[in-house]
Amino acid sequence: MYGTLRGALAARHITIDVDKYKATVEGRIEGEGRAIRITEIAVHYDLTIPTGTRKEADRALEVHPQGCPAHQSVKDAIKVTWTADIKEE
Repeated sequence: MYGTLRGALAARHITIDVDKYKATVEGRIEGEGRAIRITEIAVHYDLTIPTGTRKEADRALEVHPQGCPAHQSVKDAIKVTWTADIKEE
């Protein structure tokens, strides 16, 4: 999802500094014994965007899961959520 969001921002002509673009991912694993499975993945983005591009960035965030091959591959088996803290500079 990280790369897909970056691509969605680039498609909207939003240039980001990779040093100010971070994703933190947490997962939940459930099961008993050796039979386990990933049940949830939560992605949190911290990114800085140019001032005046918030509307476009919000749209990129909204649609990026639909364009992400990894998300599309697991969405029916694993609950995937995302949040974002966005700073404008």
